[in-house]
Amino acid sequence: MTDAEGTRIDLHTKVISDSVIERAKERGLDAIVYAPHFTRLPQIKTAAEQYSDSELLVIPAREVFTGDWKNRRHLLAIGLDDPVADFITFEGAMAEFERQDAAVVIPHPAFMNVSLTHPEIRAHAARLDAVETYCAKLFPYQNRRGQRIAAALDLPGFGSSYAHLPGTVGEAWTRFDREIDSTDALVTALREGAPRQAVHRNGLGHRARRLLEYGHLGYENSWEKIDRLLLSCDEPTHPRNLVYEGRFNDVRVY
Repeated sequence: MTDAEGTRIDLHTKVISDSVIERAKERGLDAIVYAPHFTRLPQIKTAAEQYSDSELLVIPAREVFTGDWKNRRHLLAIGLDDPVADFITFEGAMAEFERQDAAVVIPHPAFMNVSLTHPEIRAHAARLDAVETYCAKLFPYQNRRGQRIAAALDLPGFGSSYAHLPGTVGEAWTRFDREIDSTDALVTALREGAPRQAVHRNGLGHRARRLLEYGHLGYENSWEKIDRLLLSCDEPTHPRNLVYEGRFNDVRVY
């Protein structure tokens, strides 16, 4: 799965399909991290296993929404064994990640109201394993902000497509200097601060994909979706859902 250039991983994608796997392979990736919104961990793991093969490893993960909808803080956890609900407190989520020895990385830092701010990342730097320094969904000035945060706090960086659209997979990735052939191997690399480089494509095609992804934010944050999330406790990752057996009742925000 690796060559002289190390292991190339798109460290955050939201979509999975035959076409996504084909595109990832065409882009020369060795692995992708699959972390769809509002999807239970067992379902993510099943899809990851189904789409993994000898050419491309699909690593299951969860981007957990902490806090309420207006001030949510996204945390990307890799290496979870037990499900974690969305819309719980930051401390509640971190305690659960630490209990499970998961790697915790910060996607799209200081972006709108969906990310940890620079002061928040500084306050919790010792508990975090990496900060995203290149996200294909963001504009250059936004990525430079992430790079400054990582540099100022001496935290490792990473790159990803953050693909919500299939065509964006492989627009950015992280190249590690070691072989990574399992979820555990990626968790170890992240926890140990293994040398890596955030890499991305260039040119008009890349800029077009970035604009398409950015425009997709309008759909993501539509009032219809907000209404579904806040008014229905039957959502798959709502902390009041029976599947969690009340484990997050003391830390849920809704």
